[in-house]
Amino acid sequence: MASPFTETVYKATRQIPKGKVATYAQLARMCGNPKAARAVGAAMRTNPDIPKTPCHRVVASDGSLTGYSAGFGIKTKREMLLAEGVSFKGTKVNLAVSQWQK
Repeated sequence: MASPFTETVYKATRQIPKGKVATYAQLARMCGNPKAARAVGAAMRTNPDIPKTPCHRVVASDGSLTGYSAGFGIKTKREMLLAEGVSFKGTKVNLAVSQWQK
């Protein structure tokens, strides 16, 4: 059973639209605990429902792709984001274009 904070993180993650990303820190702020970016990462690692909770849409604050365990890891995460229309600058997500504004 996930903690109430983790459930809140999953609920927020489900709101990120295709073609957009959120950062770990952004989700932590949205979920009421701005210092809990690492806890958001832990929630993404234990995501029990990947199709419903799109953890691939969560990236580091500088746009880096981090921690993805499905498929071929970061390579799969990047391919999924590109297929959804997320904009990249080199190896990082272009947050000026693709960051979700809630």
